[in-house]
Amino acid sequence: MVRISAFGQTGPARERPGFGRIAAAVSGASYLSGHPDRPPVSPGTPTIPDYLAGVFGAFGALAALRHRDRTGEGQVVDIGLYEPMLRMLDELIPVYGATGYVRERIGSATEYVVPHNHYQARDGTWLAIACTNDRMFARLATKAMGAPDLVERYPTMTARLAHREDVDRAVAHWVAALAADEALARLDAAEVPCSRVSSVRDIFEDPQVRARNNVQTITSPLGGLLHMAGIVPRLTATPGVVRHCGPLAVGEHNEEIYCGRLGLSHRELDNLKVRGVV
Repeated sequence: MVRISAFGQTGPARERPGFGRIAAAVSGASYLSGHPDRPPVSPGTPTIPDYLAGVFGAFGALAALRHRDRTGEGQVVDIGLYEPMLRMLDELIPVYGATGYVRERIGSATEYVVPHNHYQARDGTWLAIACTNDRMFARLATKAMGAPDLVERYPTMTARLAHREDVDRAVAHWVAALAADEALARLDAAEVPCSRVSSVRDIFEDPQVRARNNVQTITSPLGGLLHMAGIVPRLTATPGVVRHCGPLAVGEHNEEIYCGRLGLSHRELDNLKVRGVV
């Protein structure tokens, strides 16, 4: 049995309600999101904690099934909505525990790596560039930007972190002089990790997304076509398929699940309805 609630089944907050926005706030993720001179923002969409809790719940169920297969005993999987977000915060917790350092908001930049940010091209498109080591930065500066002097001035990550604003300003100035496609082409040629910061329109037009069928189109029961995100992860032998869009009404499949797969009688299902359980 998987139980997902706002704060889990134990602890002083176990009875409190909550949604994804609350989970992101409790986890510390919201505190980190945004610019230092502005209020914290939701990291991505407010529903990311809901999806992550579902993923962790599925993982927990699979682990519990393996345990049941070995021992014959089942388990309850207990997840607080905030806990998967808490688990995604890199070195935040061990660093604070060891040093007391509180990481603050720095916009779209990255704490320990420069340049690792979003930069706006001449046509207004935002690009993501991520250089995580000295070799990548050297390729960016010499092959893409044609500015080998940057490597001489900032040869190490330590030097670049000490001059974060100068390095980011140089990269931003270079990107701003180019159309997005040209900048991306130069970055790809230099083997520098990069991408357009995609809107949903960009996602639909992305050839990589299309090639991997990341957006699927199926017939909607309401008429017309429905687009939805494709199946992840992709398994080689059983890749999965979307057969239908799901129920139109809440509880549409109750009889199939409770009386079919779970083996309850119709009287028992009716009793659950009367009691307000389902």
